[in-house]
Amino acid sequence: MNLRTFSIALSVACLAALPAVAAEMSGRLEIAGDYRYAAHQSDSPAEVQGLACREAWRLAVMQSPLYREYTADVVDSPMLLDLADRLAGQVEDRQIVEQSQRGRTVTCRVRGYLPRETGARLIRLQLAGSPAEGAEENRALRIVGTKEEGGYVLVQFEALRRLDWLNTAYPGTLRETADIMVDFYDKTGTFIRAERHPARHYGSDDVLAPGMRGIVKVPKPLTAASYRVWLVK
Repeated sequence: MNLRTFSIALSVACLAALPAVAAEMSGRLEIAGDYRYAAHQSDSPAEVQGLACREAWRLAVMQSPLYREYTADVVDSPMLLDLADRLAGQVEDRQIVEQSQRGRTVTCRVRGYLPRETGARLIRLQLAGSPAEGAEENRALRIVGTKEEGGYVLVQFEALRRLDWLNTAYPGTLRETADIMVDFYDKTGTFIRAERHPARHYGSDDVLAPGMRGIVKVPKPLTAASYRVWLVK
C-alpha cells in the first residue's frame, strides 16, 4: 500500500467513526441489536415482525455499557426485563436496519442512540424501587397486579372505559386495545413465547364498565423462569 492509498483509507476510517464519536460527546450511546424468531403457524406476520423488533431493541439496550454497568449485580430477572423495555422506549433516532423473513425465521436488526443521563436516571429510580413513569396501562385497561398460582400467571386488570363484547352493531368494541400480553423467558432471559388474551368479563352480560375488575389466567410454560405483563398500546 503506498502513502496515498494509506491516507485515503485512514480518512475513510476516521469519517466512519465520526457519528459514534459525535454521539458520545453529545451524551448519547449508540446501541444496536438483532433478534431471530422462529414463528409458529398460528402467528400473524405483523405480530411476529413486531415481536422480533421489540426483542431486538431490548437486546440492544441490555448489551449497552450503561445497562451492564448499573445492573451487573442485579439478579431480579423480571425487573431487569422491564427496565430494558423502559430504556428501549427512550432510544432516539431509531432505525430498523434489517427486517426479513426466511421460511419461518423472522429477523430484525435495529440501531439507535440511548441518552446517557436520561438512561442512568431511569435505572437509578428503578433499582431504588421508586415508581418509574407510571403503571402499565393504555386507554382501556390498567394492570392492577400479577401473581403465580398452580402453574398459571394470574393478571388482575381494571377497565378504564366501557368494554362491550356483546353481538351488537359494534361487535368486539376496543378489542385491539383491550388485550393483555404476557411474555415468557427461560432462566437465561431468552424469549420463549408471548401469550395474548382479551380482557373479558365472563359474566351474564359480558360487559366491563369503567372501574370494574377482572382476572386473566395464563398458563405458564414449564421452561419459563420469568415473565412480563404488558398491554397493547
